[in-house]
Amino acid sequence: MGAMLPPMNTPLLEIQEFVTGGDTAATPSASLIVLHGLGADGSDFVPIAQELDLGAVGPVRFVFPSAPVRPVTINGGYRMRAWYDIHPPSADPALPRPEDAAGLRASQDLVQGLIEREIARGVPAGRIVLMGFSQGCAMALMTGLRAPQRLAGLVGLSGYLPLAATTAAERGDANRDVPIFLAHGEHDPMVTIDRATASRDALMALGYRIEWHSYPMEHSVCAEEVDDLNAWLLRVLSAAP
Repeated sequence: MGAMLPPMNTPLLEIQEFVTGGDTAATPSASLIVLHGLGADGSDFVPIAQELDLGAVGPVRFVFPSAPVRPVTINGGYRMRAWYDIHPPSADPALPRPEDAAGLRASQDLVQGLIEREIARGVPAGRIVLMGFSQGCAMALMTGLRAPQRLAGLVGLSGYLPLAATTAAERGDANRDVPIFLAHGEHDPMVTIDRATASRDALMALGYRIEWHSYPMEHSVCAEEVDDLNAWLLRVLSAAP
């Protein structure tokens, strides 16, 4: 499917960004595209990003898109920012939770467009990290594994692998060895840790290099997680061409 290249501040995708480290007036040496969770917006992870110290790899551009506003079934159809719809669990516990494949694939196009936008602005694909929290984690994994350009790495926080059954058939060759950082709260009531470990194990079974962390927290981010993420980002960006 063709990627949609979103311009700044379109009605579908509002984007805010900043550059940190080194000469912030220079072309960034790397980009982090950060995808928020259900009901939040692009500003949600700005404070977390500001805690990262990536100065050793030069100026880094952080890109914070806001998902489109749509009705969300599990929240009674209330309209909010969401990368895709979420359905309640199946009445039969033996059946998997229904997934919004159409919504996931539409947002995959939007996120792939953000990758291509960074490349067009002078940041090589191999120095772009795709990162997300909760729903944003799902979109980072779904898009990154299918991206035609080799990325520096993927970060999934407090989320899961969507459309897991199609991943093996649909994943791209470019990112078959992409490093992946996964982290989750051990007491997460929103996305339970068993869903996260199942996603981790499915990715490892496909041969992906996973750095896995769990923390004694709920559906959130903790200081230790930020430190671990910072160290991982420095490693993958220092190794990137």
